[in-house]
Amino acid sequence: MHPAIYELARQRQIDPASVDAFIKSHSFPIVEDSCVTFIYQGEADAVVLEHWIIGLPPAQPFTRMPGSDIWFLIQEVPEGSRIEYRFVVVKKGKREFVLDPLNPLKSKNPAGPTSVLHAKDYEYPKWAIIDPEAREGTFDEFSVASETFEEDQNIKIYIPARFRRTRRYPLLVVNDGEGYLQYSKFKNILNNLIYNLEIAPMVVALYSAKNIEEYAKDPRHSRFIVEELLPEMEKRFPLIQRRTARGFMGASYGALGVLATAWRYPGVFQRLMLQSCSFAFAREDDYDVPAAVDPVLDFFNGLPDAQERPAERVFLSCGVYESRIHENRSLLTNLHAEGIDVRYVEVKDGHNWGNWRDRLRDGLSWLFPGPLWMVYE
Repeated sequence: MHPAIYELARQRQIDPASVDAFIKSHSFPIVEDSCVTFIYQGEADAVVLEHWIIGLPPAQPFTRMPGSDIWFLIQEVPEGSRIEYRFVVVKKGKREFVLDPLNPLKSKNPAGPTSVLHAKDYEYPKWAIIDPEAREGTFDEFSVASETFEEDQNIKIYIPARFRRTRRYPLLVVNDGEGYLQYSKFKNILNNLIYNLEIAPMVVALYSAKNIEEYAKDPRHSRFIVEELLPEMEKRFPLIQRRTARGFMGASYGALGVLATAWRYPGVFQRLMLQSCSFAFAREDDYDVPAAVDPVLDFFNGLPDAQERPAERVFLSCGVYESRIHENRSLLTNLHAEGIDVRYVEVKDGHNWGNWRDRLRDGLSWLFPGPLWMVYE
């Protein structure tokens, strides 16, 4: 199969009308099985595709179609992939980062929006979209007067719909809670999964560290979560007291904070979700030197020996386009060695909030199954 862009290239004369007809007759990027064609229309000295797929050159140059203002790049992309990208447009020596003007799909990120490619067979999760029939949970906020940090720590609380003080609920603590709310549709997902009986109704404590290095290097993070936040939550809300009803989750460095807490306070949280666990701050020296040293082993060797199993069940996920995929595979081995029940998922995505959003249904329904899957124990 020849890419569709060749239809335009074969024309004897590429005039504005033929270009407009081509643009109107396609969706962009053009996805044809595993072949994807990126298009940029406009005057430029050069156009480059910037992506975050580890293993491929990060800057892929476009080719200009002679006699037109069309620039194109053809790439092989594995089916089922989700890829975030943007264009670098060079004009008169100046570089400008732009989103794909022809692609309406965008993703919000802390560093700014990106365009999103949905390769063949990728499906956006319907359970992340607002369901008008789903009852909405509510939010509350309070501050913990932390002796550990010697300053107040702000906590946002998700309270499920139909909350009753005569009932008891599981507790889920979330590192980078504001990030999950802003970038991964977390509120929609909690509302939908609870409404559809896929997860148990739960109280969720959303915490955001003031410095992400806190998650890995600073034992005060674990101390605050276990010795200050957890007692405050038990005081304020009717929670199930069994440790199997306590969960802790995070992504990237936030996942590292979850992992460190499980080793420093084994068994306190029996349900963990680790998304794209990053070990960049687990080492004192530069992450890439020496490359032969396994940063996962470094991390575990730097933690105190757990006197009991750190957790009963862990959901671990990572994107195959991430730089941390090998460390997360090694982490899987370490978790199994501790006798932990692990569900591990690799996906064709990168280190981003869209990836972490797409895993929430699988992770939460396995850690805290609702009546649709099984009766919560």
